[in-house]
Amino acid sequence: MVDTESLAERSIELLARLVAFDTTSRGSNLALIEFVEAELARLGVVGRRVPNADGTKSNLFATIGPAVEGGIVLSGHTDVVPVDGQPWTSDPFVLTARDGRLYGRGTCDMKGFLALALAAAPELAKAPLERPVHLAFSYDEEVGCLGAPSMIEAIARELPRPRAVIVGEPTSMEAVRGHKGISVYTVTVSGREAHSSLTHLGVSAVMAAVRLMGLLAELSERLERDADPASPFKPKGATLTIGLVQGGTAVNILARECRFTFDLRCPPGLAPEGLLKDFFAAARALDAELKARAPEAGVRIERRSATPPFAPETDGEAEGLARLLAGDNGPGRVVSYAAEAGQFQEAGFSTVICGPGSIDQAHQPDEYVELSQMQRGAQFMGRLIEAMSRPA
Repeated sequence: MVDTESLAERSIELLARLVAFDTTSRGSNLALIEFVEAELARLGVVGRRVPNADGTKSNLFATIGPAVEGGIVLSGHTDVVPVDGQPWTSDPFVLTARDGRLYGRGTCDMKGFLALALAAAPELAKAPLERPVHLAFSYDEEVGCLGAPSMIEAIARELPRPRAVIVGEPTSMEAVRGHKGISVYTVTVSGREAHSSLTHLGVSAVMAAVRLMGLLAELSERLERDADPASPFKPKGATLTIGLVQGGTAVNILARECRFTFDLRCPPGLAPEGLLKDFFAAARALDAELKARAPEAGVRIERRSATPPFAPETDGEAEGLARLLAGDNGPGRVVSYAAEAGQFQEAGFSTVICGPGSIDQAHQPDEYVELSQMQRGAQFMGRLIEAMSRPA
């Protein structure tokens, strides 16, 4: 019988260590990866790195238990979003306990789950496991799930076939069976600088970009109107938002460049390429129009990320397992955020999302996870250890 109270206490100690690593996506996660490797090495477990192209970041996966099929993957990302400009009331990289909550960047999204998995590792290592548990920690989830695909490919190629994948995004320890996909695009409009009184001599990139942004605003409104009323998602349909806009140097200079970034989140069954077809055509027409006025002007669109949606599985094995471990008998749930669950599912793995904390606290100043959620997570891990120690 696993002592889940001790496991919960250990997970909080580990969460403090993990929060102390500033793994904001713009930086490296290697210090945290080295810490995890050292924790596993004490148990005789060797991790397998899957680094990015320049070696500044890395995924890590490791197996505890026998090298047989039917294992469980516990997946989570190591990176966090920035704290810049947020009004924190405590140091975001120091775990702070107040009123039954644990504050710190990443406590909810999603180092709480990583801490629980690491806290369970010693119990897993000494348990008579019949089937393995695989830990899978990725990088750059927050900027488009960029790290997970290479790790998933390595898992599919190198490990005995797992039975299920549990992605520990914050769900209040309830099973989530679907999420939207997300595609992120950056649009760069180039113009020609001139004094703003001499508009015939230049091309304002900002004025041209506004035309394209207006088309996206109209599309966003149409997507909201056309949403399937029977959709289980909230918001129900696809959503489009422009999150970043940069351009111009002075109010009396026609802007040489304007850049904006938007994301499109689609439920399963909706393809972003089809929804954006008319926008891409308008961008091509504007590119030709600007080049006719100034050869150096134009429009360039870069797709920065494309995370597939996660579709509910009929009688999904992963969902059934997560419900059993979490004691969850509630209705099937879906979420509007994106995670690596869709990427695991696309690779052929039965997948579910289940982890401590609420997405309402993610990315916020004074981000926190409830202490009770870590305790529920410890009970989840205890049941997992017992389940994997029984014959299939």
